[in-house]
Amino acid sequence: MKMIQNILMIAFLVCFAINGFAQDNMLCQDAYWTEDQANVIMKKWAGEWKTKADWEKRADVIRQGIIKGMKLDQMPVVNNDFKPIIRNTRTMDGYIVENIAIESFPGFYITGNLYRPLKADKKCPAILTPHGHWVDRRMSPDVQTRSACFARMGAVVFAYDMVGYGDSKQVNHKIPIALLLQTFNSKRVLDYLVSRTDVDPERIGITGESGGGTQTIMITAIDSRIKVSVPVVMVSAYFFGGCICESGMPVHRSKNHQTNNVEIAALCAPRPMLLISDGGDWTKNTPRIEFPYIQKVYALYDAESKLDNAHFPAERHDFGPTKRYPVYNFFDHYLGMDGGKLPYEYGFDERFVTILPKEELMIFTDKNPIPANALKGDEAVMTYLKLH
Repeated sequence: MKMIQNILMIAFLVCFAINGFAQDNMLCQDAYWTEDQANVIMKKWAGEWKTKADWEKRADVIRQGIIKGMKLDQMPVVNNDFKPIIRNTRTMDGYIVENIAIESFPGFYITGNLYRPLKADKKCPAILTPHGHWVDRRMSPDVQTRSACFARMGAVVFAYDMVGYGDSKQVNHKIPIALLLQTFNSKRVLDYLVSRTDVDPERIGITGESGGGTQTIMITAIDSRIKVSVPVVMVSAYFFGGCICESGMPVHRSKNHQTNNVEIAALCAPRPMLLISDGGDWTKNTPRIEFPYIQKVYALYDAESKLDNAHFPAERHDFGPTKRYPVYNFFDHYLGMDGGKLPYEYGFDERFVTILPKEELMIFTDKNPIPANALKGDEAVMTYLKLH
């Protein structure tokens, strides 16, 4: 029986290698493997590293694969003189919300909303909150609610647009370098937050769902300033992301390596990480496949207590209330927030949040247009970055 299993394993890996060689563009997209194929591959990888040194050698290859694959090392050096554009400061029930734009690089703007605690007598933790692929997603009730709750708990929160969504209309969302732009934007949001005098740079978290989950694991993997990470309904062994902004650049595979989003997420170790998964999408196997693999990585650092999984087998692909509740507790614990400021009685009560219409959350309008130096169109941005 053992010999038969070995023969089947070798046959599968040979087929995988042939299939991979045929894909000259090196892209791993959508459901690149079947669930069972991914399971076999994860078992193989788990046998290739035994010690922390083994894993860290592999982790460096994966990290460099991300950086080189998305051409992050070719981005311009920029200064941190952000000169943020901040408008429409509004005081709500326990928090403040503002419209904000900062330059990612000269002529390219990150657009979003800044949520702050109503009162802060000491430096605050900060949370980046990218979003997934829904219309007006940064302005949706889900994003507004979680951002307001984090702020009421004491955090400075930056909810920012995917490129091509919301206010971010300088390029099309399907621009070939969308993954690069969004990852660099996350880095620049992080740069901005740690530059603020009201933010504690040692208490930085990030959480986003779906495509925002991809942004979460990517920036966490390559930037150690992220101290706590919560990717939501995204981390999968077999699914690599269905949009060009997730898998449109060769970050998972090169002539020297092959990886997937599970290993990219594992680069968070030994920092605290919570995986949110459900039974209605590609994260349905998380308790059985993805989570155990990442647990083995955390075990190398004796950090198993810092890794958790909240799985909702009866739910589908979203970042709804029941998925937000464990995030509140996780950030409260690991970022030193004040969860007691959230109304709670047999569950969190988010009804204090005021949901604003999207028009009130826009930073660039006819009355307040985007600055004159703004690059306009995919061609202009790619030419500026010399990334044709």
